[in-house]
Amino acid sequence: MTAQGQQTTIATVGFLGPESRDLFADRLPAFQLALREAGFVEGRTVSIMYRWAEGQNSRLPALAADLIANQVAVIVAPGSTPAVFAAKSLTTTIPIVFFVGSDPVALGLVASLNRPGGNVTGVTTLNAEVVNKRLEYMRAVLPHARSVALLVNPTNPASKTEASEIQIAARMLGLELEVVHAINEHAFEAVFTDLAQRRIDMLVIGTDALFNTRGQQLGMLSVRNRLPAIHAWRAFATAGGLISFGSSISAGYRQVGIYTARLLRGEKASDLPVEQVSKLDLVLNLQTAKVLGLELPATLLARADAVIE
Repeated sequence: MTAQGQQTTIATVGFLGPESRDLFADRLPAFQLALREAGFVEGRTVSIMYRWAEGQNSRLPALAADLIANQVAVIVAPGSTPAVFAAKSLTTTIPIVFFVGSDPVALGLVASLNRPGGNVTGVTTLNAEVVNKRLEYMRAVLPHARSVALLVNPTNPASKTEASEIQIAARMLGLELEVVHAINEHAFEAVFTDLAQRRIDMLVIGTDALFNTRGQQLGMLSVRNRLPAIHAWRAFATAGGLISFGSSISAGYRQVGIYTARLLRGEKASDLPVEQVSKLDLVLNLQTAKVLGLELPATLLARADAVIE
C-alpha cells in the first residue's frame, strides 16, 4: 500500500467562542494543555476549528451551524450560555462541552449534574450563585450605601435569574437595586458615566462572556468614574477595580479540555457528570480603595486571597 493510502484522518474539535481569540488568549492555554496531556496535540493529533462571534450573540447560531456542517467530533462552547444554547438547538448527536457561570440544570442544559443526559455536559462555576456574596462584600465596604446597580447583558438567558437573586439580597440589605444593560463593549462608557452622574453608590457586574473577557476595561472605567464595583474575575481587580470574587478561569478551561479529550476517546456526554469549580478567590485592590476614599474592613482583608497594594 502506498504512503498516500495510509493517511490518517484526525478528529476535529469545533470551538464556539463568544468573543474574539485575543480576548480568550488567557484562557486557551489551559484548555490546550489539558488536550496535550491526553495525547491530543493541536495540528498533529487533533484539529481545532475556531469560530468567534466577536461579542455578538446573534452570530452564534450561524457559527454553530457552520461547525456542524464541517462534521466536527465535539463542540466546545465555553464562557457563554448563549453559545451553548446555539449549539444545543442544532444537534442532538454531536457532544457539546460548556463552561458556564450559572446552574446548568436551572437553565435546562442538562437533566442533572450527576447524570446530564443527552449530548451536553461540561463545567460550571459558582459565579452566578455567589452574586449575593459579592453584594455583601460591597455592603461591608460601603455600610451607608443606599443604592446598587447590577450590570447584565440582556441577550444572556442567565441574566434574568441573576437579577432576581440579587434583588432579594438587595432588599434584605436595605438597598435599592437598578438593573442596567450592555450588549457590547461600546455601551460601557455610557453606562458608567450615567451611574456616576446619578450617584449610584456601587456596582455589581454580572456573569457574562462580554464582561468576563473585558475585566481590564471595566476596571479602568470604575476608577475613572469613581464608582466602587465588584466583578467575578481577577483581571478586574488587577486593572484597578475595587474587588473581584469568583472562580478560577484556568481551572475551568482545563476541565473543559479534559472532558473534550474524553469525548474524543469515545465516552458519552450523558455519562460525564457536570464538574463544578469550587475554589473562589477574593482579590482586593487597596490602591483603588485609597483613591476612592474607602477603608477596607480588617475582616475582609483577612479573608482575601490577594491584596493589590
